[in-house]
Amino acid sequence: MEKIKVKKEGIILKKTEHSFECDGVLNPAAIKVADTIHLFYRALAKNNYSTIGYCSLSSPLTIEKRLEYPVLVPEFEYEKHGVEDPRIVKIDDLYYMTYTAYDGINALSALATSTDLKVWTKHGIVVPQITYEKFNELTDASEIINEKYARFNEHQIGQNKSDKVFLWSKNLVFFPKKIGGKLRFLHRIKPAIQIVSAIDNLEELTPEFWDNYLKHFSDYIVLSPRYPHEISYIGSGCPPIESEQGWLLIYHGVYDTAEGYVYCACAALLDLDNPQKEVARLPYALFEPEKSWELIGEVNDVCFPTGSVLEVDTLYIFYGAADKRIAVASVSFSDLLNELLRFKV
Repeated sequence: MEKIKVKKEGIILKKTEHSFECDGVLNPAAIKVADTIHLFYRALAKNNYSTIGYCSLSSPLTIEKRLEYPVLVPEFEYEKHGVEDPRIVKIDDLYYMTYTAYDGINALSALATSTDLKVWTKHGIVVPQITYEKFNELTDASEIINEKYARFNEHQIGQNKSDKVFLWSKNLVFFPKKIGGKLRFLHRIKPAIQIVSAIDNLEELTPEFWDNYLKHFSDYIVLSPRYPHEISYIGSGCPPIESEQGWLLIYHGVYDTAEGYVYCACAALLDLDNPQKEVARLPYALFEPEKSWELIGEVNDVCFPTGSVLEVDTLYIFYGAADKRIAVASVSFSDLLNELLRFKV
């Protein structure tokens, strides 16, 4: 099968000798404001301790300024072992940065907001804090708990009973505008991507909200693993990009090999008015680990897309390469949309 042409632009950011990023930089959020691209990235210190670093770009491939200190650090118990893998959008006049908060046991999606990209207000964890047992109990009636949900999540059951071990929900990504006047976001409970749709504000995300959500869990599954390059599990990546054909979603897909998991960049289209509906999906990886910087690192064989910038008709995708460095790939936006429309569901 002939595939769409993607250009690997190469590494754009590497680790430094600064203690907060001496072990690696990866998985950046990207947003363009006026003529400046803002990159917020996961900075890896010793002992797998993560903060969020920052640099600005004058073009998708040109670093303009890089701070020598992190801009977001662990402050609370729920994130005491690291803040990881940011994504960013602007909705109305507010910037939403979602990230994974890691407390040493649980990795759960959290949110910080800002009006100026400088001062951030943390809102805490915004996904359910429940055990796998409760998840299994709430979703059992919907009959969607296939063996993959058990395989990827039941490892929590054997943990120390004195610890609060929760179901992991990561890769939370907001849609960059309200749809029908409502906030919507994607998140991932392995192995699929789910959606939270039609909320007015974050205060609605109560324990009662999540209980009801999980009772109807199958209704909110947007994408499940389908093709060989994503057959193990998938997760949301870059914030969705609006187009006339639908919401373009660049996400990651994972497949297992004898040497371990391989992480690829993937692409799909979601319906503009009802993003719970899949419109199209590439039956092959948009791009996957091939270059030396993607094959060898902290975790081998990883292309992990988390941020993108559209310049005229070129989509630049920022991704973590082997959990060690940040690289960029580019593709024609119109060609990608046309290619996707060849594979409507």
